[in-house]
Amino acid sequence: MFNLWKALTRRKTDDVHESESKLARVLNLFDLTALGVGSTLGLGVYVLAGQVAYNIAGPAVTISFLIAAVASAFAGICYAEFAARVPKAGSAYVYSYVTIGEFVAFTIGWNLILEYVIGTASVARGLSGYFDSLIDNNMSKALNATMPIKVSFLGDYPDFLSFGMVLLLAALLAFGAKESSFLNNIFTTVNLVTIGIVLVAGGMNANPDNWRIPAADVPEWAGTGGFMPFGIAGVMAGAAKCFYGFVGFDCIATTGEEAINPKRNIPLAIVISLIIIFLAYFGVSTVLTMMLPYYLQDPDAPFPKAFDSVEWYTIKWIVTIGAVFALCTSLLGAMFPLPRILYAMGNDGILFKRLADVHPYTKTPLLATIVSGIFAAVMAMLFNLDQLVDMMSIGTLLAYTIVAICVLVLRYQDEQMTKLVSVRAPNVLRQLFCNSFKEPNTMTSGITKVGIVVFAIFAIIWCIFMKVFELQATGGIVALSIVGLLLICICIVIGMQPVSTIELTFKVPLVPFVPCLSVFVNLYLMFQLDLYTWIRFLIWIAIGFIIYFAYGIRKSTQITRIRNHAEVAANAMQNPEPLEQHENRAFEPDWKVENGIKALQPPPYEYSEKL
Repeated sequence: MFNLWKALTRRKTDDVHESESKLARVLNLFDLTALGVGSTLGLGVYVLAGQVAYNIAGPAVTISFLIAAVASAFAGICYAEFAARVPKAGSAYVYSYVTIGEFVAFTIGWNLILEYVIGTASVARGLSGYFDSLIDNNMSKALNATMPIKVSFLGDYPDFLSFGMVLLLAALLAFGAKESSFLNNIFTTVNLVTIGIVLVAGGMNANPDNWRIPAADVPEWAGTGGFMPFGIAGVMAGAAKCFYGFVGFDCIATTGEEAINPKRNIPLAIVISLIIIFLAYFGVSTVLTMMLPYYLQDPDAPFPKAFDSVEWYTIKWIVTIGAVFALCTSLLGAMFPLPRILYAMGNDGILFKRLADVHPYTKTPLLATIVSGIFAAVMAMLFNLDQLVDMMSIGTLLAYTIVAICVLVLRYQDEQMTKLVSVRAPNVLRQLFCNSFKEPNTMTSGITKVGIVVFAIFAIIWCIFMKVFELQATGGIVALSIVGLLLICICIVIGMQPVSTIELTFKVPLVPFVPCLSVFVNLYLMFQLDLYTWIRFLIWIAIGFIIYFAYGIRKSTQITRIRNHAEVAANAMQNPEPLEQHENRAFEPDWKVENGIKALQPPPYEYSEKL
């Protein structure tokens, strides 16, 4: 049992014999920002604003986007700090492997595979439907008549167009990151120009009176009129839905081994892309709700109807063509991280190692790209994705939660685990409220980790109370207030502990409050998802665990890394160096590993002392 626990919690270290990454470093700051913007400003900007305004938030959809942007920013800056620490391919997968352990890392990586597969397939299906609507739905009518699929959980017909588009995209990604990034930059530029045209043309036709419609002039189902017709509850429900419109920026963090100067460019690209995305959503939702009353919006295609209403038909077709480019960009952004996740997990041996093979000509994980392309293409062809869309959300939110937890663990961790302190009840109680140390040690790190677990438990309890109790009831208010006060106290206790002094190019501000708030918001949004989404998610996770316990736990390359570290430590003990040479060695440039984890990697002589 002890060996199993050690295997599940073994954390990733750099192998002393490990070579430089085989992936080509070609992506600059502009490429990374365009990738983040392109993968996020897809179907959402052309559909989500009108959909949320129509019957959820009204004109207050602008506030919903603001709340969603703040929640996404919390996750974004946590991602940015990890990009500064761990510039490797794999996103939240690598982050959790470095800080928490192999089992949690596999769970997150397996989850991200599902997220990107469904994201790719759903956008392909949406793009296919968009083309179909331009030809008066003739394609779907023909396929429904000749090749109907009469299975309840599958689509109505095999969508060969979306199947072909995903395979074409997989071939493009297999050709090389720089080439696919160049095409993404073009599509993203066209997308932003289209949004700019919408903002200018919409602003010229804006009527502020549409934000002040009296209750007597709106239909019964459309709330009370005015700016916030569905109240605060509608704004928050809209924020939960709008949050999913920001999903996608995290694909920037998967390019750590292909980015030029990743410690600087990846954090910058995440922050810049989030700002651009928010401004686009905010502006689009503002002009849309001012052009046309919220209750007259078309929730499926709001812009064509809005420009039809003002008889600007030329602009309508420009926006329609721009939407096609936007969906192409979104498709590329959704699939770009998928083979990189497979590559990272295959390279670590916890998925099949052939997935980590990098082709010598294209410098891309060729087999991983082909496998992920076929998988996503089959999903796009066969499945009715309406039932699966929520699974994207649950995967993303869980990944965001793990990343925020990892930020807290790393910030309060004793990196070398050498500062041993007597852990006695009086010392622990004193340390909870009165910090006696300048640097983290084993006791303060332990207090922080326990505090994080307790915070997550009480956050889950708060979310359950929100479901169980009525907010107007006295009992509900008291229970939520008590749990909320406990959450604040836990944050204060964590904040009292000494923090790591490691220098980074980017750090999350206001730790521990920002990461704790990120964990809380993500858990709250996860509890808004329905039971069937949780069931499908757990089935997928079960399949992954079978693969891990049958293959990954035995084939993990971390076993070899640990063995290599032990051999170096043994050699160091048999052939001790003079003290002067031994001390100078700590400052040799060999230890500045570009793709490694500088804050977490102990030199071999320190490792031997621990053994």
